[in-house]
Amino acid sequence: MAKSEDPPRRATLKEVAKAAGVSLASASYAINGAGSVGEATREHILKVAAELGYRPNQSAKAMKTGKTGAIGLIVPDLTNPFFPGLAQVVIQAARAHGYSVFLTDTEGSTEEEERAVNLMIDHGVDGVIWFPIADDGPVGKLIEGVPTVVLDRNLPGYDVIQADYADGGRLAAEHLLAAGHVNIGVISGPHAASSARQRAEAAISTVRERGNLVWHVHNAYSLDLEPEVAKALDSRTATAVITGADLIAIGAMRHIRGLGQSVPDDVSVVGFDDIPWAQLHTPALTTIDMPVEDMAAAAVEALIRRMSARGEPRRRVVFNVELVSRDSVRVLT
Repeated sequence: MAKSEDPPRRATLKEVAKAAGVSLASASYAINGAGSVGEATREHILKVAAELGYRPNQSAKAMKTGKTGAIGLIVPDLTNPFFPGLAQVVIQAARAHGYSVFLTDTEGSTEEEERAVNLMIDHGVDGVIWFPIADDGPVGKLIEGVPTVVLDRNLPGYDVIQADYADGGRLAAEHLLAAGHVNIGVISGPHAASSARQRAEAAISTVRERGNLVWHVHNAYSLDLEPEVAKALDSRTATAVITGADLIAIGAMRHIRGLGQSVPDDVSVVGFDDIPWAQLHTPALTTIDMPVEDMAAAAVEALIRRMSARGEPRRRVVFNVELVSRDSVRVLT
């Protein structure tokens, strides 16, 4: 039987200083990128530290500085293809600034969202990027005092990163109207989310100006359709449908096919988000592209700024959206 061996002991900062022939303070300055150390000396110390396999003790550093070097990212649903891409960009951007990311999925539950915030605060994250489930709830009170950037929702008291949701709703409606559609239905996202309301309200207003809104229903950001949504599609009164998210659009197209109808020959469909599935679906989905990667990177930059200058005025950044025309919309002759 092979004899187990204890893992090699990690080198200490004191050993790095001794091997490099410098003071403990100089070794600390070089490792942490601070203090007054010449560039040649810093490079020498870092080379010795690498040779010894030295790794900073983050727990000790956190106790000394009050910083953990970690930020939290709270998203509502990692099964939605929109969010893994967002999370990846946040992680990459945070890493470039020397931060790790504590990621949690609240699964669309306000209770889980509250639990996630408490856990992050208990772990001492330096800041939080938060994609809220709804516009209200207890999380705002729990997160007070922690630098926070909000994605998607225009919540007061926070730095906010958004897309122009109203413009997206308008673009979707104008595209269908220009294609000759008159009888148009709208499936909006959850009413509790202001971004969902903005998409739907702009689409509905535009449709009513030049067409006929045959119905308006709500659905979760999910492939699975609510009974009222299925009932609206079953009525076969709309030649085109605007949806509040690509997942809803794909669920609607699946339901339309189940009725023996075709997309786009019988019913045209427009989504929102431009998730990877949109262009892979058959037919490829016409949708509103939301620049999620740019938004994620901007959220990290905003949080870094907020963590270093808490007294700055709050900022709201709104990104433009674009319509991506594919195969799910039929032009009526």
